[in-house]
Amino acid sequence: MDEILNLSINEMPQTEFDCSCGKHHNFSVHDMSIRKGAIEDLPKMAEPFKDGKILVVFDNHTYKVAGKRAVELLKENGFNVKELLFDTGDDILIPDEKTLGRIVQEQDLDTSLMVAVGSGVINDSVKFVTSRSGLPYIIVATAPSMDGYVADGAPIFSQGYKYSPVAHLTYGLVGDTDILKTAPQDLIQAGYGDVVGKITAIADWDLAVKANNDYRCNTCVTLVNRALDKCFAKAEGLKDRDPESLGALLEALTLTGVAMALVNISRPASGAEHMLSHFWEMDYIARGLNPNHHGIQVGVATPIIARFFEELADILPEGTGALCPPHEEIEALLAKGGAPTSPKDIGISKELFHDSLLKGYTVRPRYSIMQFAKDNGRLEEIADKITEEIYG
Repeated sequence: MDEILNLSINEMPQTEFDCSCGKHHNFSVHDMSIRKGAIEDLPKMAEPFKDGKILVVFDNHTYKVAGKRAVELLKENGFNVKELLFDTGDDILIPDEKTLGRIVQEQDLDTSLMVAVGSGVINDSVKFVTSRSGLPYIIVATAPSMDGYVADGAPIFSQGYKYSPVAHLTYGLVGDTDILKTAPQDLIQAGYGDVVGKITAIADWDLAVKANNDYRCNTCVTLVNRALDKCFAKAEGLKDRDPESLGALLEALTLTGVAMALVNISRPASGAEHMLSHFWEMDYIARGLNPNHHGIQVGVATPIIARFFEELADILPEGTGALCPPHEEIEALLAKGGAPTSPKDIGISKELFHDSLLKGYTVRPRYSIMQFAKDNGRLEEIADKITEEIYG
């Protein structure tokens, strides 16, 4: 029982076990290679699909760091390769109707596999399209920037609204630490911010169990907490792109993805801090602006949500408050890894910030500390207080 806790990360694919939570878990990712030089494993990972066409998807940034080499390796090993380049210039790619539709257009009838070369948007877009067309995909990670590489959710935009439909798990993950260390510093900060967000996500999950009778798997909580401990212990090296620190960061992001895949929900990795990030992101895009990286927003939202736990400590269920450290401690963790610590640092206006505290709970139909505050008649009072303390 709970055998997955005794496995290394590269041993976890295709694991099935009876869990102490009462469920039978199945982690159906076929293969993962996280190591120095892992991109060389791509042809072997893709071998079962060699009879068809391989559609390789990248943007102008990820092509340079990994897409070119991925295509070369596949062609050298006899694969029939088609390339899809999203040239965004200095803008960011949005996982919206235009992006998803373009991938569908480029998927020929004899396509047997897609290879996504990138991080958040490329991964989520290819994941969503392949889940609807019934094709497998492999992700070649180019940055330790988010936790969705081996999760089954695919955050996308539809008519300006961001939501996270269930998609499917990747067939394989290639995480080459030689590639990851070339990632821009802001993407490393984003990945680290996403990891820090698991602190309040776990506390939020506990609250949902006790106040809303939600399901929880303690094996997944243990998996996430172990990954956080290892990542935080090496966080200082992220500023200097230390390979061990980057490896621990990607491992933490991947293990939280494993936890999400095991329970088929994003609860192990996503709580109210993600709701604030999604709220800010939707606002920026609605105004025609490029939003901050998702993980950077999650990071600065985490001490904000910790403040909610502090303000509601007098009425929280027993034991829940102890799971969430003081907001000052979380801010210190963010600073240790070189990530922003305040919404003011990333340009969130006072008006948007206050609005998000009042309405962020509506972004997802999920019980959270913000919903708890509303249910107990204290949401506006707390929103006003936190906004005043931060913005004056």
